[in-house]
Amino acid sequence: MRKAPSDEYLEKARLLGKEETERLLSRTRSKLMRRLESEKMTALEVVAMQLEIEDEDLNEWRAKTADIRKKAKAK
Repeated sequence: MRKAPSDEYLEKARLLGKEETERLLSRTRSKLMRRLESEKMTALEVVAMQLEIEDEDLNEWRAKTADIRKKAKAK
């Protein structure tokens, strides 16, 4: 896990509303929450990191799904 979020995701996090921010924080992984609780990171940084993690996970899922569909069509 990276130590700091990218500028792109910090900007995305700044644009989120309060409710969206709270939802992201509720899905935040325990390692990030510990960083927030120990004040090593701000809530904005934690939200940005969570956004980045979720985007990476989504892209990985899309690639795997496309591969599965491609293999299914080949049969």
